[in-house]
Amino acid sequence: MREPFDLYSPEIDADPFPHYELLREKYPCYWSESGKLWILSRFEDVSRAAQDWETFSSSQGNMIDEIPGRAGATLGTTDPPRHDRLRALSQAAFLRRNLDQTIAPTLEIADRSLEKILARKSFEFVEDYSSQITVGLLFRTLGLPERDHNEIRRNVILAVSTDKAAKGRTEEHLAAFKYISDFLGEEVARRRAEPKDDLITHLAEAEIDGDRLSEREIVMTTATFVMAGVESLSSFMSVFAKNLHDYPDARRRIVANFDLLQPAIEESLRFNTSAQRFKRVVMKETQVHGQTLKPGDKVALAYGSANRDWRKFRNPDVYDIERRPQGHLGFGAGKHFCLGSQMARMVTELSMRRFLEKIPNYQLTENSVAWNTSSNFRSPVALPFEIV
Repeated sequence: MREPFDLYSPEIDADPFPHYELLREKYPCYWSESGKLWILSRFEDVSRAAQDWETFSSSQGNMIDEIPGRAGATLGTTDPPRHDRLRALSQAAFLRRNLDQTIAPTLEIADRSLEKILARKSFEFVEDYSSQITVGLLFRTLGLPERDHNEIRRNVILAVSTDKAAKGRTEEHLAAFKYISDFLGEEVARRRAEPKDDLITHLAEAEIDGDRLSEREIVMTTATFVMAGVESLSSFMSVFAKNLHDYPDARRRIVANFDLLQPAIEESLRFNTSAQRFKRVVMKETQVHGQTLKPGDKVALAYGSANRDWRKFRNPDVYDIERRPQGHLGFGAGKHFCLGSQMARMVTELSMRRFLEKIPNYQLTENSVAWNTSSNFRSPVALPFEIV
């Protein structure tokens, strides 16, 4: 019998939403043989579990195929009180950089990228635009050397990917994460010797009542920021561009009235978030839809499915840029709500407004889009567009 939801299926990478609907309506607490875990797919269940850290813990990692060494050292892989300490220290570092400081460099990189794109008719959105902005901005914020852009991006994408045949991560994937953490470890050591006005230094210097982050925590927290900036933000911006391609009337309405851009971003976060699924581990026995989840069981919280639940959102499969979807899970929920959500929203709004001002009409040059292989995230490998 074919498994209703195979976490390592290319078909699900391409379009998980019909499969999510099957889970929500028939198997709301589903045991995935491929992932050896339970999948929660309805909004109420996912939202409740995301906020109940005492039952559904992140302390053993939040990635379905976890990377060794991450658990316990990042915001996403800790529970209170350790999580509260890490978040407070990370926020202290973030607060030293005003959000407004991000505006000028975002527009500078966007304008430079668009100048190159407009010089030719065809372009690849991920490589030529979204990654240029997110990776370039991230490197400026962290104070990382320019020369490492392409290599870091390649290794980040590899680190968050999975092997379909192996149903997990291979040595190649783990080596990619080691490359990132080793690189950042060297940068942290440099900041200790020569502090700068950048986020790595601020993390190293962040202090609350004499408490500071350890060396491992700084490296792993910085690695999380790099992976989120390179993969998650770039992927969301790319998915947003594809949504506006697939729904040209929505794109035309935004171009005619950029006040619609903010609600369109929120609708895209609901409709097609790049962060599709995150893992938790059961800490105490609990019942969900007649199933007994025991301590030690792994659970996938399917945010991408919860955001399409008709019990929460009317006509959930309709892309409505004026919906203003309150309570969507595009940035998670509870203690693990995304620390960089404000920055992600702002960078996306600035970048996409600039893009649509210069390129209001664009078209895919290929019939189908390839998607990266990941048990957690959903992102296009490439979006080859031409200006029309």
